[in-house]
Amino acid sequence: MQIEVCSVDSIPEGESRGFIINEADVEIFGVKKCGEIYFYQNCCPHYGTTPLNWEPNDFLSKDGNLIQCCSHGALFAIENGECLQGPCQGRGLQAIDYEVKEGNIWIKESDL
Repeated sequence: MQIEVCSVDSIPEGESRGFIINEADVEIFGVKKCGEIYFYQNCCPHYGTTPLNWEPNDFLSKDGNLIQCCSHGALFAIENGECLQGPCQGRGLQAIDYEVKEGNIWIKESDL
């Protein structure tokens, strides 16, 4: 089964947006960088199920170049979720594949 997440335009360039997928009871977020959108599960690999954000839609470092965990400041590459700095180095965020159909982003429930 596929789940519609949002429209492609609902994530502005250089920003992030969080989503709760009620069908799967999972929190995810998307980041748009250089026209590409990247989706990840909203949990830090260091703290397990701890969300990365401390405010809605606030997943990025102050300069907007990296994803940052609010709990311990770990920094992750937007393009692949790799931990670049912090206690979870060598691990990364769980990426979520998606498909664009008629301007909307869809994910498979089985990928969550």
